[in-house]
Amino acid sequence: MFHPKVIFKIIGLLLQLEALFLSGSIAVSVYYNETILPAYIYTIVALVACGLLLVNLGRGGERKISRKDGYVVVTLCWVVFSLFGAMPYYFSGYIPSITDAYFETMAGFTTTGASIISNIDEIPRSLLFWRIMTQWVGGLGIVFFTVAVLPFFGLGDLHLFAAETVGVARAKLHPRISVTARWILTIYVCLTLAEAICLHIVGMGNFDALCHAMSTMSTGGISTQSGGIASFNSPAIEYIIIIFMLMGGTSFSLLYLAIFRFRFGELLRDAEFKAYISFTVLFTILIAVGLYITESHSIEYVFRTSLFQVVSVISTTGFSTVDYSQWTSILWLTLSAVMFIGACSGSTTGAMKSIRVAILARVMANEFKRIVHPNAVIPVRVGRRIISEQVQSAIMAFTLLYVGMVVVGIFVNMCFGLDLVDAYGLSLSSVSNVGPGLGNYSSANAMGTLPDVLKWFYCFQMLVGRLEFFAVLLLFTPMFWRKQ
Repeated sequence: MFHPKVIFKIIGLLLQLEALFLSGSIAVSVYYNETILPAYIYTIVALVACGLLLVNLGRGGERKISRKDGYVVVTLCWVVFSLFGAMPYYFSGYIPSITDAYFETMAGFTTTGASIISNIDEIPRSLLFWRIMTQWVGGLGIVFFTVAVLPFFGLGDLHLFAAETVGVARAKLHPRISVTARWILTIYVCLTLAEAICLHIVGMGNFDALCHAMSTMSTGGISTQSGGIASFNSPAIEYIIIIFMLMGGTSFSLLYLAIFRFRFGELLRDAEFKAYISFTVLFTILIAVGLYITESHSIEYVFRTSLFQVVSVISTTGFSTVDYSQWTSILWLTLSAVMFIGACSGSTTGAMKSIRVAILARVMANEFKRIVHPNAVIPVRVGRRIISEQVQSAIMAFTLLYVGMVVVGIFVNMCFGLDLVDAYGLSLSSVSNVGPGLGNYSSANAMGTLPDVLKWFYCFQMLVGRLEFFAVLLLFTPMFWRKQ
């Protein structure tokens, strides 16, 4: 059963929250004496006006939210947030195309980090800060912030939380979802500030340090420099970002327990975290060996470059210190495999997630055992946990949707004249929320030359990938809209 008034009210409150997020760019604009302040004022007026209108339409509605309401709210809020979030780009004149402005904003909120902006150095700092803010908010989730900041919906918090974190669920740290959300938000903010301080200590300016810290912890990968992290030419900066990208790819529930509750054993015993680190180490070694054989660099450079790129890709951050499209083909193909895997559930990352890959590997291994021992009862175990058939089925369905969406994307891209490598890279990058693709689109800022139709399609891919398919695609099924 749907409750339209509740949906209106939540979306209205969300729009007013977005106005609050945008006020940060006003502060930056005033501080640096920029001339685009009216663009932010127009946007905030539109946000507040529409927000109040929707809240008024929702007056008198029930406080209870059904599961169906949750899915509608989550999908709508990401679409609507991106629509209003595109206004500063459009009103300021720096992105005069509605398609490009919406693409830029959706890439931010979904933490994909893809961009049509090639001349970042010409963009005002306040607009760069808005790009960073969109991905920092989207890292934990738009509705997640609402549950944390506006714990007003009572029992409905659970349905909103579940709709935005479908698939492998985040661990609950407290019986109340709003309390769990606030605790996770606390660790998110603390780690962002800690990284900003570390980056400033090793030589980054205040603005760059804060922006790159927000970009790292959200695993969004948007930089304030045209050359990205390579612009700073600092191994110390790269190692700090590696450490925080690894933490950005770790479940924030586990990080909270380890850092705030000193329960480090929870982190070390977690099967998914161990799989995540194992994948990172394995692919770093493979790429480092390949680079050492094919490139004439020092061992330290090869290790640092390999580790940075693997961590950046597996955490779906998308930062880059080198143009890996220039590597021998087997190496960038290996990186594309890392794009599939992803980091931990309950983090800010996209892609498959390490726990799903680990479960799929165990299911396949068990099938071989069943062939040899057809009468044996062999449970699927990951760590100490037995995976139920229901979870196995859900993961199989998710994998089918994931691969299917990538294949459809390849087909659509090739229909517009892209070659196989570019088509594969762009589709995989959009669905996995990585940002950089392969071939001619290995730079996250190379999307401006693509046709508008493809940019809208990538927006859809980014959204379904970020919300893990079911929350969005469910709205396109007839059974969802039936009364019973």
